[in-house]
Amino acid sequence: MLRRPRRNRKSEAIRNLVEETSLSVKDLIFPMFLIDGQRKKIEVSSMPGIYRFSIDEMLKEMEACVKLGIMSFDVFPAYPEELKDAVASESYNPDTFYLKALRAIKKEFPEVCLMSDVAMDPYSSDGHDGIVKDGKIINDETLEVLSRMALAQADAGVDIIGPSDMMDGRVGYIRSQLDEYGHQDVSIMSYTAKYASAFYGPFRDALDSAPKFGDKKTYQMNPANIQEAIIEADLDTEEGADFLMVKPALSYLDVIRVLDQEFPLPIAAYNVSGEYSMVKAAVEKGWLENDRAVHEILLSIKRAGAKVILTYFAKEYAETWGR
Repeated sequence: MLRRPRRNRKSEAIRNLVEETSLSVKDLIFPMFLIDGQRKKIEVSSMPGIYRFSIDEMLKEMEACVKLGIMSFDVFPAYPEELKDAVASESYNPDTFYLKALRAIKKEFPEVCLMSDVAMDPYSSDGHDGIVKDGKIINDETLEVLSRMALAQADAGVDIIGPSDMMDGRVGYIRSQLDEYGHQDVSIMSYTAKYASAFYGPFRDALDSAPKFGDKKTYQMNPANIQEAIIEADLDTEEGADFLMVKPALSYLDVIRVLDQEFPLPIAAYNVSGEYSMVKAAVEKGWLENDRAVHEILLSIKRAGAKVILTYFAKEYAETWGR
């Protein structure tokens, strides 16, 4: 035999030389959950090892993460029902605890990349990502709410706005408003292909943000479709997105690959809560080895073409695999 592929696997040194995909802590964004108050650190019951933090505790956690080399964070707020209404007005209240927290994070850690979430569901009494009228999600009126939310977050100092709502035209609308009000340098990481997935349950537990009626299938994508993801990516690129995100990651590695091949923008992928919790449940049962499984999952997402990975495994990956 003239060709023996095993020759390139015979030692760790040689395997490292020919390794095709590299994974680094620098590739990761750590999603974190914020709650109001002080001295609060509450574990999410369906996400072992993941917590809801008050801002003082979140700053401590971020400090620990920065020491491990994690420099990018995406903060999601959990709001009590009494602050929610039909038009998410609390989302752009300058004195709301989420915006105060974003300002505090950038003051304490000006060097980190801070990402924020733009969608109505954390603040909506209906639990949907858009304004509800007569049982339907109204697209165009929602854009005004989303742009006010994005402007408030940009004013608070965020580096990347993350529209996760899946309303048509929201990237262009938000981009125009950011530019008009002097936030030309604030990036948009669009949730370009956000699927109506079964893997979001633990996240909704963390934020108490499940829809009060129906589902999100009129705005989140059908898991059967990939051409639709190309349409969404084309629109988001034209409208001024800086990153294109696929969510979830593991069941949509083919979508990540296609968008990476078709579009010049960096592709992000969200390794979502249900994907995290499945691993933790299997590890608890003794069915999986945690560290190897985490590394293999993140490596597969990177290999598929994602340049950026949002993952709840970020801290433990940094602790285990280093910089």
